[in-house]
Amino acid sequence: MTAPVRALPDEIAVVNVGLPMFADAVRAQGGTVTHVDWRPPAGGDPDAVRALTRLYADPSVDVANAEVLRRLDTGVPFLTGVRRADEVVPGVEGRMLLHCGPAVDWAQACDPLRRSMRAATVAEGWAADVAAADRLLAEGGVRLEPANHHDMVVPMASAIGPSAPVLVVELTADDGLVRSFAPINQGPGEVPWFGRDTDAAIARLRLLRDAVGPALAAVLQRSGPLDVLALAAQGIAMGDDLHMRTQAATNLLARTWLGHVAALPDDVRGPFADFLAGNHLFFLTPAMAAAKALTLWAGRVPGSSIVTSMARNGTTFGIRLPGSDRWYTTAAPPVGDALYYSGLGPDDAAPDIGDSAVLELVGLGGPAAANSPAVAAFLGGSMADAAAATDAFRRICVGASSRFTLPAAGFAGTPVGVDLRKVVATGVTPKVNTGILAASSGQGQVGAGVATAPLACFTEALHALAG
Repeated sequence: MTAPVRALPDEIAVVNVGLPMFADAVRAQGGTVTHVDWRPPAGGDPDAVRALTRLYADPSVDVANAEVLRRLDTGVPFLTGVRRADEVVPGVEGRMLLHCGPAVDWAQACDPLRRSMRAATVAEGWAADVAAADRLLAEGGVRLEPANHHDMVVPMASAIGPSAPVLVVELTADDGLVRSFAPINQGPGEVPWFGRDTDAAIARLRLLRDAVGPALAAVLQRSGPLDVLALAAQGIAMGDDLHMRTQAATNLLARTWLGHVAALPDDVRGPFADFLAGNHLFFLTPAMAAAKALTLWAGRVPGSSIVTSMARNGTTFGIRLPGSDRWYTTAAPPVGDALYYSGLGPDDAAPDIGDSAVLELVGLGGPAAANSPAVAAFLGGSMADAAAATDAFRRICVGASSRFTLPAAGFAGTPVGVDLRKVVATGVTPKVNTGILAASSGQGQVGAGVATAPLACFTEALHALAG
């Protein structure tokens, strides 16, 4: 008996998995094809695949991740005051400077960070001028400590001394109070956080200490605690990413404080109002301190694969996991997707620098790119490019924010909780919105852009967590 012969359909639909060239060939012949972009996890690296298998098979990791995500998404940090660093920041005493990123000594520090350290050393009164500060630092006369080791985060090339005024942020948690700190943003122009050590840069540090800090402390005493992330959420809806662009949130904050600023004494009101009006980045450091409070609370949960520290010092890039003080580091990357000031380019740029990448860990910065036209300009120029940046974070995060929503993306929540398992499995690493500093000329900021985090430190952390 002969089996019946089935006629072939007029049109064959193909599902292609893996190499796109086969899908392209079908399309070239007029066929219908659905391409599935599948690749071997971790690029097929056997050791990484084994580590991923162990971690995905361990239910305790997902339990810990769920709790970390809850803390990152639901914590409510309040800006409560402004104090001298040596009055409130744990462990700050004597001749000590707190700097961005993982630990770095003077010999390894990049040029912008050295300049900031020299400016801070003079402002503290430990040296008469920049040349004397350079000698003191080179001789080890000032102790250098990562701000992250003191529950603090600092932007760009900041170096903070004991007399510097710092923002105090508090989060009342179910397992105890969380306190975090950040400096008052120094503003634009000739400033140390941009890698300047001129007389004007040193004068800015003294202005913050002697005028801006006390004025801000008085404003907060009158206004009461500020819900930082409530304002951040409004700023996101208005086009901020809260990293590269903070204008909307800064303006909202100025409006919130306007009556209290007006009530300041005559000799204080003018200088503080001028400083606030000329500083469109003012909200950056309150947002960073609030993000640090969330990650400190999340960091109390051991066994999670969600990254709770991500920082760079212009020499190294590092991450940390909850329940551990260990840094996993590699060389700081260049800022790849960038726009430079006229006449400048990649050869003029220092590597990625600053603690502000903490924002990307809580749903701000890169995860909020999809609603920010300002960020889109650095990612190809279209809102579709900005949406792709947010979508890349969705591939490596464990959840979505319930408070930061993106109108341009149908009010979807921003991605939250960078999971190093997903990072290593996909090869997709966080992209960090950031400014760019001069490599060695002392020109300060030379552009802005988006830096791609290096994969190596995530892979190292994965192996350590897998045991």
